[in-house]
This record gives sequence, structure tokens and C-alpha cells, in this order.
Amino acid sequence: MATGLLALLDDVSALVKVSAASLDDVPTQVAKTTGKVSGIVIDDTAVTPKYVVGLDPKRELSIIFQIAKKSLINKAIFLGPAALLLGYFAPAIIPYLLMVGGAFLCFEGYEKVHSMFSKTHKPTAEPTEDMVVITPQELEKERVGSAVRTDFILSAEIMAIAYATVANSPLINQIAVLLSVAIFITIAVYGFVALIVKADDIGLHMAQDKYHPTTQKIGRSIVKSMPSFLTILGYVGTAAMLWVGAEIIAHGLPFLHHPLENLEHALSGIPALAWLAKVVILALGGVLLGAVIAKLVSLVRSLFKGSTEKVAH
Repeated sequence: MATGLLALLDDVSALVKVSAASLDDVPTQVAKTTGKVSGIVIDDTAVTPKYVVGLDPKRELSIIFQIAKKSLINKAIFLGPAALLLGYFAPAIIPYLLMVGGAFLCFEGYEKVHSMFSKTHKPTAEPTEDMVVITPQELEKERVGSAVRTDFILSAEIMAIAYATVANSPLINQIAVLLSVAIFITIAVYGFVALIVKADDIGLHMAQDKYHPTTQKIGRSIVKSMPSFLTILGYVGTAAMLWVGAEIIAHGLPFLHHPLENLEHALSGIPALAWLAKVVILALGGVLLGAVIAKLVSLVRSLFKGSTEKVAH
């Protein structure tokens, strides 16, 4: 009896040691995963500030907190467990889901590039009696809902990539990494977004006469530079969306993945140039793929619209 109990305790002790050793790898795996999803994180950070434009400045942090809270719930409660279940029951589906998400990112990136360079601008509609007037509270709710929908797609990509990184690890590692990635990335993205959104207020506060001239100068510089910073951030976010989307697809298609690997090996002596060449090629590929998808979407919409009109007649 005593011998059996001691043997059981030895087994429990060994299991605890194995689990502890396994958990020691979690920070490394989280760092590795964060690096792989950096492009999506940049895009998420670049996209979110637009959802508070035109709203009451006093509500900005509250709105960002609402989006961040729902983003964390989606990652930790829905997307993370969904990735684990798919990984257990249908792991072969995950690469294809990733590629579908990558195609969506390319499509979204192309739409942004197209809007940047489009020469045609629709005239501002004149207000009419038929237009619906909404309250600031309704507008805020609509903005939060739109932001959460966009974030859900990007978060799904993040959690899928996170799972793919630890798919061969023990279950306890998978859970720890997915939860850590969900918390870390949500705090990092929305903490930085909050800082961006309130940068004008911080700059104005620093520019007050009661502060040292150097502090005032820094404050004024922050206020002046924010419009340009937000513009650049938007460009970077679009580029990141295109290159990440294309890289996800290329990774799932050997005939695309191998040439990229060969290019990296050929330029391995100059790592910065190798990285830049790969990013440029992927971004351009993302634009081309996004353009093709946009044409297909437009064609399907026109066919659907034509069918609807025939039914109506």
C-alpha cells in the first residue's frame, strides 16, 4: 500500500517536472509566434484608429477599451479553442483556412491600394429627407461593431498562425501559448492604439506655457507630426497586409514557397537585402492576387445583381 502510494507520488512528481520543463518553452514559442504575426499586428494597429475619428474625444479611450475587450474575448474564448479543436479533429483543414484568410488579406490590401491611387472620387451626396439621422451613441455602437468585425478576421489569422507554430507541442503548451498570444497581442495593439489616438491631447498638454520651452517644443512637434504619422502608419499597415497575406498563401503552395526560400539562400550574405527582396516580391504578389480576387468579386456581384433584377421583372 505504502509502496504503491510512493510510486504514484513519483509518477505525479515526474509529470509535474515534465510539464514545468515544457512550460519553460512557452516564452520562446510566444516570441516566435509574435514575430510570425507581426504583419497582421501592424495592420490591426494601423486600421483601428480610424474608428474613433469624428467621435467625442472624451469617449475615445472608452471605445478602444470596448473593442479591445471584445477582441480578447474572441481570441481567448472562441478562436483559440476553435483552433485547438480543428487541430485535433481536422488538422488538414487549417492550412487551407489560413490560405483563405491570406487571400482575404490580399483582397483587403488591394482595395486599400486601389482607393489610394484611384483618380475618381464620388461627389458628396446632398442631404435629403430620406437620409437617416443617428445619434452619437448609435454611431459609436456602429463603429465598435465594425471594428470588432474587422478585428475578428485579423484575430482569426493570428490565432491560426499561433496554433500552426505550436501544433506539434504538448497540449498544455498549445493552451499556454494561445492564451499568452491572445493577451499579449491584444494589450500591445490596443495599448499602442490608445497612445496614438491620445497623442494629440498629450502634445497639446505638453505645449502649455507652464512647462519648460523644450517640453513645449516637443509637444508642438507631436501635434504637427501626428497627421503624417497616421498616413505613414496606414501605408505600412497596407503593405503588411499584402505581404503577410501573400506569404501565408506561398507557404501553403510548394511551387511558390521553394523559389522564395532559394532567393533567401542566394542573398543570405546580406540578410537585410534578403528580407527586403522577399517582402517586396510578396507585397507585389499580394497586389496581383488581390486584383484578381477583386475582379472575381465584382463579376459575381454583377451576375447576382443581374439575376435579382430578372427575378424582379
